[in-house]
Amino acid sequence: MKKQRGFSLIELLIVVAIILIIAAIAIPNLLRSRIAANESSAVASLRTITTAETTYSSSWGAGYAAILDNLGGPPPCLIATMATACIIDQSLSVAPYAKSGYVFAAIANTPVGGVNNGFEANATPSVVDVTGKRAFCSDQTGVLRSNTTGVAIGTAAGTCGTVANLIVGN
Repeated sequence: MKKQRGFSLIELLIVVAIILIIAAIAIPNLLRSRIAANESSAVASLRTITTAETTYSSSWGAGYAAILDNLGGPPPCLIATMATACIIDQSLSVAPYAKSGYVFAAIANTPVGGVNNGFEANATPSVVDVTGKRAFCSDQTGVLRSNTTGVAIGTAAGTCGTVANLIVGN
């Protein structure tokens, strides 16, 4: 009789168990890495919006953009106007204003004599604890702030500076 070669059922089960243990360790780390990457992208996008607001304010002389749509425009954005300034790309300036698991909003506030003297910009996770853990905001001061709940911070005048915490290294 020939001696059979191959793997026994026990050997295969041990290999499967080892793979499952490695997966159980790796998947949570992968999800944390994904959340960290989404949060970094949200901060970078919020910096872009803040810079675009400053550029818009100095270019058009009417203060900050009334809404996020005013900073960009539908593609192809070829002619810059006050309604579509073509400063940022359509992922941030055309509805649904979402990028990397975050939803963005920017609203002008404190109008004086037809000039918007301030703005509040927010980045909120699409699904809290899945796409991000923190919400971020910025205003005309250019300082980025966050909260650890992931709940939207709000766009009323002065909300970002009073409700959210300063991001260290800002």
